[in-house]
Amino acid sequence: MSLQAYALLVNTAIIVLVIGVIVFAGLRFLSAARRNRSHSREGGDSALMAVALQDAIQKLRAQERAMTERAEASELLNTQIVNSLSAGLLVVDRIGQVQILNPGGRRMLGFDAMGEWPHYTKLPVAAAPLAGVIEECLTTGKAIVRRALEMPHAGDVTHVGITVSPLGTDGNGGVICLFSDLTAVVQLEEQLRLKETLARLGELTAGIAHEFRNGLATIHGYGKLLDPAAIPPQYKPYVEGIRQETVALGEVVTNFLNFARPTQLSLATHDLRAIVERGVDDLKSDIRQLNGNIVVAGEFGRVDADDVLLRQAFSNLLRNAVEACQGAGVTPDIRVEGALDRAQGVARVTVLDNGPGVPPDAREKIFRPFFTTKKTGTGLGLALVQKIVVTHNGRVLATTSPAGGASFQVTLPLV
Repeated sequence: MSLQAYALLVNTAIIVLVIGVIVFAGLRFLSAARRNRSHSREGGDSALMAVALQDAIQKLRAQERAMTERAEASELLNTQIVNSLSAGLLVVDRIGQVQILNPGGRRMLGFDAMGEWPHYTKLPVAAAPLAGVIEECLTTGKAIVRRALEMPHAGDVTHVGITVSPLGTDGNGGVICLFSDLTAVVQLEEQLRLKETLARLGELTAGIAHEFRNGLATIHGYGKLLDPAAIPPQYKPYVEGIRQETVALGEVVTNFLNFARPTQLSLATHDLRAIVERGVDDLKSDIRQLNGNIVVAGEFGRVDADDVLLRQAFSNLLRNAVEACQGAGVTPDIRVEGALDRAQGVARVTVLDNGPGVPPDAREKIFRPFFTTKKTGTGLGLALVQKIVVTHNGRVLATTSPAGGASFQVTLPLV
């Protein structure tokens, strides 16, 4: 083989080797490129999944915050509703433990402070009738609807309407008790009944009293015509007795006619303290003669009233107090206290004395015509007081004063 042939063969081998190296390098490059593209696609999918997951978590968190805010708003609204109820709301669990007692219920029960929730039997004494109804519902598992109760409260009787229902479908979840103060309604009904009674009494008795007064006037007139000088001495006391008794009975009949006659009010707005003080002025001379004392204190407010009639009512109350003290042989110590109840829109004027007081069995009768606990008296003074007060849409109650004497409380609506 010639030298040229060897050179051609070597050159051909070198060219083939170079081409092989180039092809191998190209294949490696293509393989690396494919691997890079595959990794790039996998990284993009992972990033998309991470973004989607983050968005979902943010949405869930936003929903959780919204649900929490709605729950808090609902709880706040429920609390505001319960606390704003003027009626009392009492919730007791199945073992009798008080779970809820709203502010309205606390005021009605006189239970201002409550540390730990007590058992329903540990509520104030005034709530004893309420506790009895709760026990009945817990025992029987039956609802009690619109039952009327009387609860002693601050020396008075509070009338309460109550509805008690079991909690839970099986009735073992406790009870819920809703109660409202019906005292104003009951008092209004009593005022209406009293007005009707007074009106009927006036219609029935006015004519009879008028005829009595005419007869007494005739007897008294004939008695005055008798000449004392022409009467035998032994009969003079009898004639004088006839005259005195006819005068006394005439005054009683006149007072009763004033009581029975329908009252015509001349209403205007007046300062209640001024009316009370004018009534006090009527009795000051009598009290000074007995070395007694009378004090006016407190707030009174303004009322729509017939000042003449209302002054007469307070004068009668004060005169009753003075006569009671005088009859018991004690120096009169009388106090007139005024207080305003702006929640109820009323003024309360209380006349307190240090006399013998009013017996409990006489408190319901003391305002009846001709009923009296005094040795002397017609029994019309307090009856007239009640009529005047009721005509002014008020009420008057007789209780015992802290000093042991009588306490007459007059309640009148404020302007």
